[in-house]
Amino acid sequence: MPRKFVDLSIFLENDVQSDPPGLGPKIEYFTHKNTYEHIEPFFPGLQKKDLPDGEGWAVELVRLSTHNGTHLDAPYHFHSTMDDKLGDKKPAIAIHDVPLEWCFQPGVKLDFTRMPDGYVVQADDVEAELKRINHTLSPLEIVIINTRAGSRYGHSDYVAAGAGMGYEATMYLLERGVRLTGTDAWSWDAPFVHTAQKYRETRDASLIWEGHKAGRDIGYCHMEKMHNLEVLPPTGFFISCFPHKIRGASAGWTRAVAIFDDALMAAGRA
Repeated sequence: MPRKFVDLSIFLENDVQSDPPGLGPKIEYFTHKNTYEHIEPFFPGLQKKDLPDGEGWAVELVRLSTHNGTHLDAPYHFHSTMDDKLGDKKPAIAIHDVPLEWCFQPGVKLDFTRMPDGYVVQADDVEAELKRINHTLSPLEIVIINTRAGSRYGHSDYVAAGAGMGYEATMYLLERGVRLTGTDAWSWDAPFVHTAQKYRETRDASLIWEGHKAGRDIGYCHMEKMHNLEVLPPTGFFISCFPHKIRGASAGWTRAVAIFDDALMAAGRA
């Protein structure tokens, strides 16, 4: 059977609602028609008419955060240390130190599209969803959560849309050996606008970024701003999501892909 690939990544592009105002990517495009001036200094005396069809090269100048686009967050993003609950507290690893074996594993999709925006997923919710799809987690499986946010990508409410993963839900996964997760929402946690309301009411700072902060206790990575999760089945595929190798960074961009292949799945079960 030929392999089937499903792209799980959003575009890096201008003027699409993918981040809070002012934090999106900025891409400047130079086309074949306007790059003669870039080429001439390398070849003094070159005339534009000397180039085939008068065309130079196409190139882009990109201004990015490591958290723009579909990206993989390293434990260093969440806190300065990790693995406290494993009895081995140590400095949190940056993106260039993320084990490559975490980034190519069987995938499991949990469907929380029914949860309202701002809902904080609990361990009981995860357990119920695993029971619904009749799946028992194995170490290193990549667990992705499908929320309502995926349907709002590119709209003005995207950053505020979708459910988020709470501390207990995240720890439920990590305690079973999961080390890489993902979401189609802007954040692994519930959207800030909803958490901010709860914080105003309770002044409980432990509510802030509680899913991320699980990484203090067991180091893990997660992907944010994934795409196309609604087309995936609960299981039966691998995920490839190797991050860009940026020294000392808190995150790296990834072209996340779901791969359907009987031979791969058989190898994963072996």
